Amino acid sequence: MSEGRGPLAGVRVVEFVGVGPGPFAAMWLADMGAEVVRIDRPGQRWNQTRGDILNRGRRSMALDLKRDGAAEVALRMIESADVLLEGFRPGVMERLGLGPDVCLGRNPRLVYGRITGWGQDGPRRDLAGHDINYIAATGLLGTVGTRESGPVPPLNLIGDFGGGGLLLVSGVLAALVERSVSGRGQVVDAAMAEGASLLSSMIWSYHNKGLWSPERESNIFDGGAPYYRCYCCKDGRYVALGAIEGQFWELFLQLCDLDGEEMTRMRGDREKWPELCARLEAIFLTRDSSEWCALTVGNDACLSLVLDFDEAARDPHAVARGAYVELAGAVQPAPAPRFGRTPGSVGLPSPYVGEHTREILGEWGFSATEIAELESREVVHHEDEENGPKDRGPLG
Repeated sequence: MSEGRGPLAGVRVVEFVGVGPGPFAAMWLADMGAEVVRIDRPGQRWNQTRGDILNRGRRSMALDLKRDGAAEVALRMIESADVLLEGFRPGVMERLGLGPDVCLGRNPRLVYGRITGWGQDGPRRDLAGHDINYIAATGLLGTVGTRESGPVPPLNLIGDFGGGGLLLVSGVLAALVERSVSGRGQVVDAAMAEGASLLSSMIWSYHNKGLWSPERESNIFDGGAPYYRCYCCKDGRYVALGAIEGQFWELFLQLCDLDGEEMTRMRGDREKWPELCARLEAIFLTRDSSEWCALTVGNDACLSLVLDFDEAARDPHAVARGAYVELAGAVQPAPAPRFGRTPGSVGLPSPYVGEHTREILGEWGFSATEIAELESREVVHHEDEENGPKDRGPLG
């Protein structure tokens, strides 16, 4: 393999593949230069395209963890790994013979990262769930939406990826820093529900000060404030207004030739917010979105056109920054954040399950004879785009 790049070059990660937040965390570590090996289930072909962004940057080996001897194969790899990532339900890794006690016994320096919805203990630990369930239990879902719509799922960004994947990454990095002092690894228990709650710390501050209403569209950041919400324009497109600070609001009014004195007076009275929102809704409908944006381009009025994904990738600022890259024909977000001396890289495109099995095992200390024997017993599988099993769908 070519020499690793990025601030995590030299860090070895074994990823036991799950869905969503676990692969996202592994993707980010790979973007930052870590060598990440995916341990996939043989025959799991439902997500097999080179453009699957969450799987980029790493190689795949297919290991049947239910076969005799499979746990020992994994443990031999774990002995020389820095980080293990797993996203199974609590107790699954233990039943496979790969729980923290066993793995840390073989490699005391291992950072053992675990991601679940509810955490490794507690009354809900064994329950199934998804992002919508986790954020429902935190109070966050109840804040998103309109009075008429009721709660609206904010995609699956808060629980799965912000409170899940990024929380797992943060925990793993913190444990690696601590290991540099103590020389010892440890378990990182990342729960999506808890991570989502952590993301809402500022809203909790408003709540504790009595400044947050439980009614949707009644607060600064939930669409209640006339200066922090989206408005539909004459052409049916939306613009986002974020003029929270007084000087930005005044500039917005001035540039758009609006009645600043009366509107500023209404802005300062929460009881008048619905009336001011309705007035601005009517005003924005008088011009196309391009006209509104032309009035406020290149200044601090905090008015932005709401873009779709394709437009976002073509946005001049994003282009200038290189915020999106193309890999294997798929446009995707570039690694972030930026590093001045050791930049990250998207690296390899998404692998096919088992595409690198023999290559990985050879590099991680297995002889050709051992690899052939493991294949003969179907403990490991070497598959690729041509000879692998057909797509079986997401349920197998």
